[in-house]
Amino acid sequence: MVNFSDFLEIDIRVGTIIKVQEFPEARNPAFKLEIDFGDLGNKKSSAQITDLYNKNNLLGKQILAVVNFPPRQIGPFISEVLMLGIPNNKGQVVLAIPETAVENGVRLY
Repeated sequence: MVNFSDFLEIDIRVGTIIKVQEFPEARNPAFKLEIDFGDLGNKKSSAQITDLYNKNNLLGKQILAVVNFPPRQIGPFISEVLMLGIPNNKGQVVLAIPETAVENGVRLY
């Protein structure tokens, strides 16, 4: 069991995907994404979500991401945030998204 204060240390925010690029250098199929987090600015992320998503259906999508993990080197790319998703029954990642649009940068509680 974790304490609620432990949970509050994980900073999960809403952002809107504003740029999507192929990531051919990745070991597994992935995208390089730029995400607008409002007052926190734009952050980059790499995501292995090519099974269910493409460039067109990702652009403009609001997502949830952990924004306070240290940056992570993925090949030649630095990923600054961890997008959140849930595997479906085929093991494909389904993004965690807000049900309705909210302001970029809003924190999950």
